[in-house]
Amino acid sequence: MNREEQQSAATPARDSIFGVCAAIAGDFGFNPLWLRLAIGAALMWNLEVALASYAALGVIVLVSRLVAPNPRVRTSQTAMPTPLAAETQQNNEPIDLPRAA
Repeated sequence: MNREEQQSAATPARDSIFGVCAAIAGDFGFNPLWLRLAIGAALMWNLEVALASYAALGVIVLVSRLVAPNPRVRTSQTAMPTPLAAETQQNNEPIDLPRAA
């Protein structure tokens, strides 16, 4: 993962508002579009309740990120690439690879 991908994983996209839907969907493993549609429908039903719910979800995401940061981002910054088996061989003999069909 390069530096730009690490930054994009930590910050919300430009077209999102605080990244709440994307963060919750990423944590629970579903498409953020469904949560955005639900909040959009709630906006038409009751504006105050929808905005208060969105703000509460935003606070929950903020607290969860401060208390338990995403371990995937932290470990990917310190992970070292492992050498391939061919690179670790000491002799220069050719390696027989299986042929594709």
